[in-house]
Amino acid sequence: MNQETDEIREAIAGELRLMDPGVRMSRSLAQELLDPEFFEVGASGRRWTYDEMLAALPEMDSSTQSGPHYEPSNFSGALLAPGLVHLTYETTLDGERALRTSLWRRRGTSTMWRMYYHQATPVPPDGA
Repeated sequence: MNQETDEIREAIAGELRLMDPGVRMSRSLAQELLDPEFFEVGASGRRWTYDEMLAALPEMDSSTQSGPHYEPSNFSGALLAPGLVHLTYETTLDGERALRTSLWRRRGTSTMWRMYYHQATPVPPDGA
């Protein structure tokens, strides 16, 4: 496999880990996957910072084993620059669909990919 494919695959693996309730419940595991400069524009339109997201993740319904879980599909990725991957995909969570995009970056000599930016856009019930 070429480096671009491996980098995109690693970013997708990180994205999937962030949807795992066990990771969402653990501040230390979530910290490994979120860049310290992370921010998100959620499906609600709210802007989340790194600290706000780490504090809120364990309290979200999608963080419990018995709660609703993300069903991701249609992943696509592009290597924008060395150490910067852009992902797009769709999720369904408790019947609600969203189009998602995220930027994953690897800084310096680190081998760790971390989510730098995430945005979710709700898909209307009658949307394609």
